[in-house]
Parts: sequence; C-alpha cells; structure tokens
Amino acid sequence: MPRRAREYADTGFYHVIHRGNGRQLLFEDDRSRRLFLKLLTEHTSEKEIDIIAWCLMSNHVHLILHDEGGRLSEAMHGLATSYARYFNGTTGHVGSVFQDRFTSVPIKDDRQLLQAVRYVHENPAKAGMAEIGRYPWSSYGDYLRGSGITHTATVLDMLGGIDGFLRFCSDGRYGWYYARVSRKVPDDEALQAARAALCGGDPGAIKALPRSERDAALCLLRDAGVTLKQIERLTGIGRSAVMRATKRAGTSMSKNDPVPERPTERAAEGVK
Repeated sequence: MPRRAREYADTGFYHVIHRGNGRQLLFEDDRSRRLFLKLLTEHTSEKEIDIIAWCLMSNHVHLILHDEGGRLSEAMHGLATSYARYFNGTTGHVGSVFQDRFTSVPIKDDRQLLQAVRYVHENPAKAGMAEIGRYPWSSYGDYLRGSGITHTATVLDMLGGIDGFLRFCSDGRYGWYYARVSRKVPDDEALQAARAALCGGDPGAIKALPRSERDAALCLLRDAGVTLKQIERLTGIGRSAVMRATKRAGTSMSKNDPVPERPTERAAEGVK
C-alpha cells in the first residue's frame, strides 16, 4: 500500500516520535544516549532545525523540532542512519534499529506547542520511571538551567521565563494532550484522545448535556478521530444518535478528509 503523505505545519513546529524496530531498546547505556544527542544536534544543526524539546525513553524518543526550511525528513534520516551504524557496531545487533518511518505530528498553534512540550517532559513520570525533575534524559533541565542543546527561548518567551515555565508544568489547563499519529485512534488510547479533545473534560458527562452542547461535544470527539464505536463506549450514547448529532453539525470524517484543526476550548466547556 502507498504511504500516507506527511502533513506539513505552517508553523514549522513538529512533534516527532521515533521508535525502536519491534519495540527493541534503543539505548544500552548512558554513552549511547550521549552519542544519540550528539548526532541529533549535528544533524538538526546542519539542516537549520531547532530542537525545542526532547526526551529519550528506553525504546523510543520524543522530539519537538522547529523546521522552517522543510528539511525534517533529511535530518531524521541522517540521524537514524548514523545512530543505527553505531548501535549495530557496538552491540552486534543485525538489521533495522528504528521502525521504518518516524512519526511527525504537525503543531498548529501556540497552545498545542505548549501542550506538546509538557507532554514530552512528562513521559518518564507517566511511565513510572522518574519524576519530571529527576529524569536526566530530557530537556526539562535545559529549561531550568538555560543551557544544553535545547532552544528554550521560544517557549520561555511565551511563558514569561523560568518561573512561568514551572507554573505551566503544573497547570491543569495544559495537562491533556494526545499526539494523533493515525486517522483512527487505537482503542487503548480512545479515552486519552477524547479527554484531550474536550480539554480535560469527562466524555461520560456528555450524555447529560443539553442537545446543542452535547452535539458540539460529540463533534469534537469525531473530529479528533475517535470512532463511533469508541464514542458509544465512552459516552453511553448510541451510535445512531452520534451519527445524527454530527450530521446536524455538518461533521463528516471520511477517510479522505484532512486531519482537522484543533477544537476550541469553548465547545468543550459543557463537559468540564
């Protein structure tokens, strides 16, 4: 089957996710992590791409990158090739180190950028590995110390400096984010995607809303890629009612539709 073409962000910002092939470990030790960061810096700098945030997990990496020149694919291909050569040479591994293709989620506005940065830094805590401030292999420390490979100025300027960054990291308004990497949301991620679409609201509360508010909330879920079956399970609202509601509002998610813009907070207020 032909690959789905990458989406491009007018902002130039992307949330990039690169996973180990077959979920294999990417890093054997701290030396390999340092080498990966060195290669990341070299390849992004060569392509004039800024590193906004990063986090190295055991079998995948999260990156927030600013690519105004449209050279993201070149940089990531070079990074993956260089690191795979090192990894295979030092471990004796044979074959692909990374999955065939990295994922890039276009970041479309300032709020999504802030949410993505926070999400990347929270990954180790959510995985039960370490508290956000105690995990050494993310850019969180770069934001506090003002050093490292991370271009922190963009986010710190938006938040009013380091104190604003710390407040932002604990602000519940930015606690819900979902990196949608495919048109259909997997069943085990449906609740996360739904809450992100509702700005942290409870999808189970939609059923009790007045019809106009209920229909608007259901449209947010459909536009976020949550399937009819998943909406029925999460909200308790029958599939036919969901279809009628989204039809009335003019929402239609055919397989040829572009991924929609991020929904507004106002439409989700009723399910807070």
